[in-house]
Amino acid sequence: MITADAFMAEASAAGFDFYTGVPCSYLTPLINGVLSNRALRYVGAASEGEAVAIAAGAWLAGRRTVAMCQNSGLGNMVNPLTSLNAPFRIPTLLVTTWRGRPGEPDEPQHVVMGEITHDLLSLMGIEHRPFPNVDAAIVPSLREAVTAMDASSQPFAFVMAKGDVADTALDQRPRDLPARGRLADYATRGARPTRVAALERFLALTDDSTAVIATTGKSGRELFTLADREQHLYQVGSMGGAAGMALGVALNTAKRVVVIDGDGAALMKLGTLATIGAEAPANLIHILLDNGVHDSTGGQATVSASVDFAAVAVACGYGYAASCDDLDGFERAWAEAATAGRPAMIHLRIAAGSMAKLGRPTVTPEAVARRFKAFLAR
Repeated sequence: MITADAFMAEASAAGFDFYTGVPCSYLTPLINGVLSNRALRYVGAASEGEAVAIAAGAWLAGRRTVAMCQNSGLGNMVNPLTSLNAPFRIPTLLVTTWRGRPGEPDEPQHVVMGEITHDLLSLMGIEHRPFPNVDAAIVPSLREAVTAMDASSQPFAFVMAKGDVADTALDQRPRDLPARGRLADYATRGARPTRVAALERFLALTDDSTAVIATTGKSGRELFTLADREQHLYQVGSMGGAAGMALGVALNTAKRVVVIDGDGAALMKLGTLATIGAEAPANLIHILLDNGVHDSTGGQATVSASVDFAAVAVACGYGYAASCDDLDGFERAWAEAATAGRPAMIHLRIAAGSMAKLGRPTVTPEAVARRFKAFLAR
């Protein structure tokens, strides 16, 4: 058994200073230690997959990251680990617990995952070792993890057993209830613009110092077709993860960060709105292009017609959110969002469909990530 302080001290010496995750009772001592350490940043995620996306964004902004979860939540990480970290080659140190360890009595819901935790990590190509539970093992274990991640540019996992870390008291400052944000409605109920028209207007309004993350599917493809810029990141997988990634970036850069989201993707990780509202980065603008369908897969309807995303965003702590359905309303909302002082959302309802000649990014995800990281570092 080690103390959380012992692990954090050596992890900090190795450069790990940004933590995110979802709690587990086995993780409680370590999470309590991180939350109590004012030199570290911990972002509590609404889901384990969201935590992976947040960590990926923080890595792009120059941080060395740790994502923590119970192994039951490891299943929620499978999609972003395999379709975000793997193709973009983004490393993070995973700490997953080992609930349901064979021969160790536990709740019935942990039995299956307890049996397959290590095999699941191996199937994803993620190197893993036992969490260091004696002081002498901390530095060598971290050194092995860093060496592996530097060589592979992929995540590395520690598997934590019950009792690996001694009990740690929690010293967490309570969150203040934010002032309610401003909600604007600029909808005209007329003809809706196309996605490409919205993106063209966005490109005309933004500048070369703004970081832009486009969600998977046709948003990224159309953005690439219109203008491929070094500050653009086209998320090719991890549906729903773009907003979490943008949050991880925004918390670690002074640059303005824009995430171009879709209704289907936002609905998949709706909890991310709450995390964004709670963390409250003033430099984040969330543009939600809502065409009411899953456009990339044949136009099947989403449930967005009955969702007021702007109201949800304000209820989650965004400082400003606007609903609009034409480009004049979008432009008006953009001007107001840029001065909101807290996260802002622009919910633009658009027409279904896409460009007739729609290309795909010809730059590899790894290259996109590296040039985006270099852009953020300037």
